[in-house]
Amino acid sequence: MKKKIIIAVVVIAAAVAAYILLTGGKKEQTVELEKEKVEKTNIQNSITATGTIEPVTSVTVGTQVSGIVSHLYVDYNSVVKKGQIIAELDKTNLTSELNTARANLSSAQSTLNYEQSNHNRYKTLFDKGLVSANDYETARLSYLKAKEQVATARESVQKAQTNLGYATITSPIDGVVLSKSVEEGQTVASSFSTPELFVIAKDLTDMRVIADIDEADIGGVKEGQRVLFTVDAFPEDRFEGHVTQVRQQATTESNVVTYEVVISAPNNDLKLKPGLTANVTIYTMEKNDVLAVPSKALKFMPIETMLTKGQKIEDVQAPKKVWTLEGNTFKAHAVETGITNGLMTEITGGVAPGTEVITGFVMNGGEEMGNAQGGNPFMPRPRGNNKQNQNQQKK
Repeated sequence: MKKKIIIAVVVIAAAVAAYILLTGGKKEQTVELEKEKVEKTNIQNSITATGTIEPVTSVTVGTQVSGIVSHLYVDYNSVVKKGQIIAELDKTNLTSELNTARANLSSAQSTLNYEQSNHNRYKTLFDKGLVSANDYETARLSYLKAKEQVATARESVQKAQTNLGYATITSPIDGVVLSKSVEEGQTVASSFSTPELFVIAKDLTDMRVIADIDEADIGGVKEGQRVLFTVDAFPEDRFEGHVTQVRQQATTESNVVTYEVVISAPNNDLKLKPGLTANVTIYTMEKNDVLAVPSKALKFMPIETMLTKGQKIEDVQAPKKVWTLEGNTFKAHAVETGITNGLMTEITGGVAPGTEVITGFVMNGGEEMGNAQGGNPFMPRPRGNNKQNQNQQKK
């Protein structure tokens, strides 16, 4: 008998515990609204990329003649002026070529003088009928050939003089020497291509960034857009420029298509150095001090199951609207919108500044719902039977 009493007490205690867990332990479902004010803000949209800093104008200086570098007058970072001598090649062979050309010109001129006198003599005799026409034509042809030889010899002298001038290398612009590719005593050959001796940047205070923009982002990039960028050399500094050119030529590497975008980079303090990698942010959309709301406010829609006792819904027919809670009424307001960056949307009409609009709600003290209508069946739901939860919410 005592054993049966103990069993009965245990069964009753279990039943009471189950009842408390199933009924008394449950909290009544509540709805907490999330609200935001319609107020002025800045709406921006941007893309990021990397690029390389380089001078706006740089010139590669080479030589059109071969020879040994006899003198160098500049080094890295040397400041040069246009026309300043920066290097010289050995002129021995070039001077010899010029002297040979001059000697050939002198010989050709002597031959011309003789042939001209001979031509004049034969012409006089021919006019008197003392020589045949054939003899006269031979003398005239020799004279014309001598004239052509003088012209050719004169061009050879001019070419030799020009080549000798090329042995003296001058700066084509005012600027700074960025690189030097030769040393004194080194032989340079210009047989197939012009050898590179120096690279001179015109103005290091006027730099640019060549950024590689992905094909998915290039459609939003336009000339004049504001750009901020950083370099690893000065991580705390923010440099500002703007898009100056969007190049049409595409580059494909590892099946990735990119386009070059040129960005101005003023460099008055000379912190930016050629070759630095720039981390670029291009503001493809930017509108300041505009009336806006969070974009999720335009997706909110109240439904009957979230109403408490006495509450009602006052809707309007409009493609875009926001909601307010005025007393016990969820009221819709038709609005006109402007630009959006996904998070914020510009409001151009329909509600006044300072209006509190509903952006979402939280049910059961934990589950946030941005849009009460529909919903993804795979998203988390309040625990327990849905119908039971809705009945509790209406209480």
